[in-house]
Amino acid sequence: MIRYVAGRLLAFVPVLWVVATLTFALLRFLPGGPFDKEKTLPPEILRNLERRYALDGTLAEQYVDYLGRLVRFDLGPSYKYVGRDVTDILADALPVSVELGLLALVIALGGGISLGLAAGARHGSALDRSIGIATLFGVSAPSFVIGAGLILGVALGLDWLPAGLWEGPIYAILPALTLAALPLAYIAQLTRAQVVAVMDQDYVRTARAKGVTEGRVRRHHVLRNALLAVLTYFGPLLAILLTGSFVVEKIYAIPGMGRFFVTAVTNRDYPLVLGVTLVYAALVLVSNLAVDLLYAWLDPRIRVSGDPR
Repeated sequence: MIRYVAGRLLAFVPVLWVVATLTFALLRFLPGGPFDKEKTLPPEILRNLERRYALDGTLAEQYVDYLGRLVRFDLGPSYKYVGRDVTDILADALPVSVELGLLALVIALGGGISLGLAAGARHGSALDRSIGIATLFGVSAPSFVIGAGLILGVALGLDWLPAGLWEGPIYAILPALTLAALPLAYIAQLTRAQVVAVMDQDYVRTARAKGVTEGRVRRHHVLRNALLAVLTYFGPLLAILLTGSFVVEKIYAIPGMGRFFVTAVTNRDYPLVLGVTLVYAALVLVSNLAVDLLYAWLDPRIRVSGDPR
């Protein structure tokens, strides 16, 4: 197992190199530049800015310079936020996005699995149909629609919760619900489909014939197998939630990575875009590794390559 994990971690290096290279190339080939303004800058000032940020060389020289700094874990200075390094910006923004993402993850997993189990166990009932309609809305409605509805109804209409900003635990409730809505609905649909399929399996009928209680059947036979489908979605879901939703953070004025990423793209802030992209890619890789290990733990028939057991 240790050898397998070590091999996967080493494989992260070429993947991150490819991500960094492709992102670097795409940013450089986009029209416009980081210092293009409505009012054209004097040529001398433009040359000084390009020299300051190492943009006065060829693309190959800029690429080599960037990789050299990346090896030293130096993501460079931000063009938009003068005097701040990208590392410092990410250090401030990442904890906010992680806090919001973890809260949304708990809501999505807890609510989605519970609703999916309830609907699957009562397949064809009024409860099943009601949950199906609710999850269909959750999957179909864009996050900005759900966010606007919660702000209008809960924050402005009922005045129960704040409508935005990030100044305490109570400020995280509406953004977390908005961010969790789509994955919660999708997880509920996945869980329901798996529960319906598993409930008809021979081993479940055998367990019932042996007198095993319905609660034990659902916990030890139905739930464990239904979670395998949820795990498939868990990897990218975790990365997306932890890095934050661009739309949700923009709606609620949350100073997370998503908000900085949108600003960076708009202002052609190359180092900040590259930094956020690499963090996102690293989280996806780590999440997928965690999912593979959880697969082996939940299903004894699955063994990871290199596991001596």
